[in-house]
Amino acid sequence: MFIINFKNYEEISGPKAAKLAAVAQRISKKYKTKIAIAPPQNLLGIKYAGPILAQHVDNSKTGSTTGFVIPELLKASKISGSLINHSEHRIPPKDIKELIERLRQLNMVSVVCVQDVSEASLYAKENPDFIAIEPPELIGSGKAVSKERPELITNAVKAVHDARNNTKLLCGAGIVSGDDVRKAMELGASGILVASGIIKSKNWNDVVDEFAKAVIKKSK
Repeated sequence: MFIINFKNYEEISGPKAAKLAAVAQRISKKYKTKIAIAPPQNLLGIKYAGPILAQHVDNSKTGSTTGFVIPELLKASKISGSLINHSEHRIPPKDIKELIERLRQLNMVSVVCVQDVSEASLYAKENPDFIAIEPPELIGSGKAVSKERPELITNAVKAVHDARNNTKLLCGAGIVSGDDVRKAMELGASGILVASGIIKSKNWNDVVDEFAKAVIKKSK
């Protein structure tokens, strides 16, 4: 899985988000690989043939609640799933566990973001689709976790494997090159979660293409 988190960067404001989605769609088709996008909540209706993930989902009820993004309405809007507990939007453990189950019941994709191996071990036991490990100090730093802290990935891979279910590990934080991606995959990751390494690049087509090639090369 290759996920592009748009975050709320100015670089994807207005029609620019659609442009990046078109790039991702074209490259996904070119390599016959799955690229998911996570646009801001106000852009979840963006035109895109692949998986669209919410950047955040709330563990709130349907009905008389205001200002919350809930799984059931995401599903009704044909959203594929959601990131949960991103470093920039952390939520309580109880909500994480309950959201994993709610998304599972709806056949939606759950991507639980964790900061360290202990969290990876804890939440892998809940059997989300993906655990994405991102040490917060490396997010947006341009220093890839696969090179700065490779042991974090290998230990997280083991923690996820030890859960003995279908959860897979994604790697994020500081990824800015295809080499960063290849290294993460060599260390055992099943994919990547990337934001600024793509959004802030000068040529979206080139960098998405480079990352996609690195993911599929190791996956074959």
